[in-house]
Amino acid sequence: MVLHSETAPYGAWKSPITGELLAGAEVGLGWLHLDGDDAYWVEMRPGEGGRHVIVRRTPDGAVSDVTPEGANARTLVHEYGGGMYAVQDGVVIFANFADQRLYRQPPGQAPQPITPEPELPRGLRYADMRFTPDGQHVVCVRERHCEAGEAVNELVLLPADGSAEPQVIASGCDFYSTPRISPDGSRLAWLSWNHPNMPWDGTELWVAELRDGALVNEQRVAGGPEESIFQPAWGPGGALHFVSDRTNWWNLYRLEGGEAVNLTPMAAEFGQPHWVFDLSRYDFLPDGRIAAYYSLGGFDSLALVGGPGQPVQTLETTFTVIDSLRTRDGELWFLGANATHGLAVVRYDLDSGQAERIRRSGEVEVDGAFLSIPEPISFPTTGGETAHALYYPPANPHYVGPEGERPPLIVISHGGPTGVTKAQLRLSTNFWTSRGFGVVDVNYRGSSGYGRAYRDALKGQWGVADVDDSIAAARYLAERGEVDGDRVAIRGGSAGGYTTLCALAFRDFFKAGA
Repeated sequence: MVLHSETAPYGAWKSPITGELLAGAEVGLGWLHLDGDDAYWVEMRPGEGGRHVIVRRTPDGAVSDVTPEGANARTLVHEYGGGMYAVQDGVVIFANFADQRLYRQPPGQAPQPITPEPELPRGLRYADMRFTPDGQHVVCVRERHCEAGEAVNELVLLPADGSAEPQVIASGCDFYSTPRISPDGSRLAWLSWNHPNMPWDGTELWVAELRDGALVNEQRVAGGPEESIFQPAWGPGGALHFVSDRTNWWNLYRLEGGEAVNLTPMAAEFGQPHWVFDLSRYDFLPDGRIAAYYSLGGFDSLALVGGPGQPVQTLETTFTVIDSLRTRDGELWFLGANATHGLAVVRYDLDSGQAERIRRSGEVEVDGAFLSIPEPISFPTTGGETAHALYYPPANPHYVGPEGERPPLIVISHGGPTGVTKAQLRLSTNFWTSRGFGVVDVNYRGSSGYGRAYRDALKGQWGVADVDDSIAAARYLAERGEVDGDRVAIRGGSAGGYTTLCALAFRDFFKAGA
């Protein structure tokens, strides 16, 4: 262990976490899928202009690109995209960024388009694909862009070999997502919603029989204008599962005899805002249990879910951020991270409890002594309410601040505004903490992970409550003696940029902002 060797003003410490390091070759990871013994995921590569590449790992540990050079597996449906590919028996269907058409790519072959070329550039867009069990057809969301007016969303069914044009099987709603086919291929479940709702406000879960390429006997089984449904999925036995926030918390339900039974009656979130397609927070195990992860207070936890009335078993792991959970036999596969390790593709063995990092988002190694471990804090804010944040104190083994001095503070307001900051390694945060700054990443009212009431608390108060909470976080830390309340800056992007602008324009608290 290196002892503190020098006293220097907070903010002036020398750090090995440089701007060049931040701008390095870290790769984004997302959309993990399992197909037989193979694992697939998408890598977002800044060194290739942000190109999205589907990658496959075979059982022998070999990792190779599926997406050839010149192709970019990315969809623009709902603008934010996601759900850009599907794989079954080694055959990959993906949306190509340049033209937004679907392409079919058998193992070892070049991709070929299977959807027609649109009249307008990128005028037909596809996302959230799923094969039928026999692999002969694909169901997905299609977004049609016309010369004038709003884009049209619908569900379509098309031959997997592109031998016929896509056929519309559901239309009339403003938005569609998550078309999921039952294991026997006889039924389809999907989500839809309409203006002015966003999917975290109110969605409807529909089920219909799939006969001869058409839907019959459509039935709404859950959801409405004030209930958010997330990730419908069919269990191996054909029972429909879904996540609903009808209790204030996104809990996991199973449909039994037309009744929704809560399998996870907890004050925790098993769902999240549906900004992108093909989010997966639970999957089924061979023994009848369900592997899932839940969020609470900026931390994710893996769990095993049994039947109604059975307690949820939380698994003890080192991961505080989890994404894209899939199961295979006795293994859990997911994207995982914590405060000292960046995102990685992880294989977790249920019997041994051992986790293996298969693929890391970056190979940059930083001495852990320079990494700040976040502290979850809750603090009073306006209206008698309580807000939440993660506080990162200064961390550098070579320095200590002058006696009687407190570090300056950077307040971060995340995007969204329904987003949430989690306890994940971010070198951009440690860039500051290793130089002697404190950083508080605020989960202001409106953030996800704290129940629907907290998420709804920003309605009509955007630019007000979020600013109040950002100031309250800084004051709370100053009153605790952690930071210098006279040296506080604020920064944020997207929705957090709006919060930052409002804080600078309408309040006299922050010394600077970005």
